[in-house]
Amino acid sequence: MKKLLITIILIVVIIFLSVLVAAPIVNDNIAKKTADKLVDLPLPSNTEFIETVYLAGKLVGNGNGMQYFGAILIKSGLSLEELKEYYLKFAKDEWECMVERQIDTDIKIIEHRKVTFKTNVEGDNYYIIYSWGSNNTIFHEFDIRGH
Repeated sequence: MKKLLITIILIVVIIFLSVLVAAPIVNDNIAKKTADKLVDLPLPSNTEFIETVYLAGKLVGNGNGMQYFGAILIKSGLSLEELKEYYLKFAKDEWECMVERQIDTDIKIIEHRKVTFKTNVEGDNYYIIYSWGSNNTIFHEFDIRGH
């Protein structure tokens, strides 16, 4: 009986530890998919793709909660207003395909971590297109980065 109890406890601990290890991997994958959706969108004319960034964790605001961020950096001859209008047709809600001018390597949208693009941003024709993803699995509850 004692061996059975120890075995059950050991199995429960192994399952719990597996979820703890898997949670960041699953959450990072969701953030990557958020960025990949942006990469897969067709670029407007006179625009080139530069790079992509994604991350998961508590990124903006107060309280607890896992957030999924994906972004692309583009260089375009179009204006901010033209880019906003172009990407609006791909947005399913207000949290997708947001467009802002990118003035340096720092991604200022993210409040709780320093996140940067690798590309040296020079000039006024760089833009960040970003989206916030979502996750309906239990893994967001077990990732320490969301707390």
